[in-house]
Amino acid sequence: MQILWVLGNDGPTRFGALRRRVEGISARVLAERLKHLEERGFVYRKYEPTIPPAVTYGLTNRTSEMDPVLKQMAQLGQKWYEEDVRSGRVRLARSEQASAELEPNA
Repeated sequence: MQILWVLGNDGPTRFGALRRRVEGISARVLAERLKHLEERGFVYRKYEPTIPPAVTYGLTNRTSEMDPVLKQMAQLGQKWYEEDVRSGRVRLARSEQASAELEPNA
């Protein structure tokens, strides 16, 4: 889900950038997941034979049909995260704390 979310928000993304955006995933596991998603028609892979090779991944039309569902899941996840932060079950990361301190309604 996180791979699809990143590609949906960032658009076509090269492998290295995608790996940096999907936290806690190894290059091997990311490559396996992308291959799986490509085989099922959710992600396309564009290979450019440069040095080093450039491999870009993006979402297919099939995935765009899931867009409303993915957006609802993202909204629900954000709602639950905010509830968890307010209840103390989850602590804000330092960068989020700094942002929250700058916002007047935080």
